[in-house]
Amino acid sequence: MSSTELPSVPATTVLPKVSPVRVAEGERLRSVGLPGVTLTVRSRPPAREGLPPALYVHGLGGSSQNWSALMQLLDGSVDGEAVDLPGFGDSPPPDDGDYSILAHARAVIRLLEASGRGPVHLFGNSLGGAVSTRVAATRPDLVRTLTLVSPALPELRIQRTAVPTGLLAVPGVAALFTRYTREWTAEQRVRGVMGLCYGDPARVSPEGFRHAVEEMERRQRLPYFWDAMTRSARGLVNAYTLGGQHALWRQAERVLAPTLLVYGGRDQLVGYRMAQKAARSFRDSRLLTLPEAGHVAMMEYPETIAHAFRELLADTGESAAAGRSGGAHRAGGAEAAGRTGGTERAGRTGGTERAGRAGGAEGAGPTADPHGDDRAGGGARGAGRTGGAEGAGRAGDPRGDDRAGGGARGDDRAGGAVRADRSGAAESAGS
Repeated sequence: MSSTELPSVPATTVLPKVSPVRVAEGERLRSVGLPGVTLTVRSRPPAREGLPPALYVHGLGGSSQNWSALMQLLDGSVDGEAVDLPGFGDSPPPDDGDYSILAHARAVIRLLEASGRGPVHLFGNSLGGAVSTRVAATRPDLVRTLTLVSPALPELRIQRTAVPTGLLAVPGVAALFTRYTREWTAEQRVRGVMGLCYGDPARVSPEGFRHAVEEMERRQRLPYFWDAMTRSARGLVNAYTLGGQHALWRQAERVLAPTLLVYGGRDQLVGYRMAQKAARSFRDSRLLTLPEAGHVAMMEYPETIAHAFRELLADTGESAAAGRSGGAHRAGGAEAAGRTGGTERAGRTGGTERAGRAGGAEGAGPTADPHGDDRAGGGARGAGRTGGAEGAGRAGDPRGDDRAGGGARGDDRAGGAVRADRSGAAESAGS
């Protein structure tokens, strides 16, 4: 059996629903029965006919609701759908109980094949980023572009704040945690999750917090919730240990699709320092760093990510309309910096700045300074105080693992973005 085929098993029997899943205004849900799994898909009616399709894949413990804000912002650029992975959101568990990265990727591939929507603009966050990376690597025919928000790719030095999540993969830990926290209210659990996942939990509106509590109450009544969490965490840890062609970083190197990488400076689960390595590993990548964001930047700074994605569309020739609305400039090293996610862009031909194998870059904000390895060329530093952008050359930073020349550093005091090109240049823009 190939790595992209699902085992031939009967379709999943949908379990009784505990309570209705929230559907935002303009959204709709549908259930898709596939061999071995039943997936719930969230969508919005496209703004017009003929838009390219997009698929959004959530992270561990998340659901398709995590993408609602970004999906709405991009409904004039793409025809978007967000999937609930097996065992999450409104999707029941898989028949075979397999929550590995490979199994999740197979489910996404089978969904795309069954819907006939491919190739799509594929988005992934955290666990969904690892899943989307594997999909893009093994089935390039199904992926137009790849946008990864804090993708869960292996780190040699795991952040201390990420250890408890990883411990869920250890047999027995989830049961102990459940007993220890059985008196916690849904509100207490939500505050804990938001404190871990958001750069600034205060950015969550009272309405958003109320909806999160309602969703947590629903999940706690699902008989399989903790099983899905622990098995998916175990699947992610197992994926970290794979070697050879199945290793996630090796998969990243195989991705052909133009890639937008998004990292948050206050991410407590995925190291900000990994932005450098990711930018070097994905061969055709652009790097957007948000110093004030946490692990779910698409929920914290959806406007900024939407702007960067429209630039990606324009740069790759996918959408002329996106180029006009996204403020993209193709010639002369043009600069477009604004308060709502504008970017400064300068390259050898005046096009999009990219971070690739020959010279990755890293961005750091007030709370983090990633020092990765830069194989060639000097670094650069970008600082943006009020939404403008400023770039200044820099050479020979001895920190990190710079093999030839300096790393790149970004400093954005207003929570803006830092991006880098293959020659090591960096850019900064306010959000």
